[in-house]
Amino acid sequence: MYYGKRTLVLTCLAAMLAGTVLHFVYQWFPCALTGLFSPINESLWEHTKLILWPYLAAAVLLNRGRPGGIYPWLLTLPVLYIILLGAGYLYHIPLNGEAMWVDIAIFIGVMVLGFWLPTLSSQPFSLLKKILSLLACLALVLMTALFTLYPPDLILFADLSAAGAWLPLPC
Repeated sequence: MYYGKRTLVLTCLAAMLAGTVLHFVYQWFPCALTGLFSPINESLWEHTKLILWPYLAAAVLLNRGRPGGIYPWLLTLPVLYIILLGAGYLYHIPLNGEAMWVDIAIFIGVMVLGFWLPTLSSQPFSLLKKILSLLACLALVLMTALFTLYPPDLILFADLSAAGAWLPLPC
């Protein structure tokens, strides 16, 4: 599917800006509702929300009036989760990284990749791929809500600010 370069770049930049703002929303308005859209702590998993919501909004915006155009975007979303969590895990856990600029670079890289990968799909999706992309996206949304409310005791859900991986923000 064809997307104008200017539209794609501007939408990507807007999604990155929205993700950046989302990072602080829970801090500004701490409640259960904002916790579903904004990271409630500095865990790797919570930072997937910075990709999820702006990316879904951008996908809907870019594909309005394009029947079937959203499916490559939905199928790309699990890939973005895997890359974001994998890169964040590798940098923070085995490498013991603490530089915030690396986190920002990972975020930007994942978002840019997310806006590039769906443009490679030029064929209509089969019914099976459509169903799989919808189920994968729905599963990510449900897991995000579930793990916000009931985070498992695993390293991806641990608050890394206590370990000094991110700079604490003054209240």
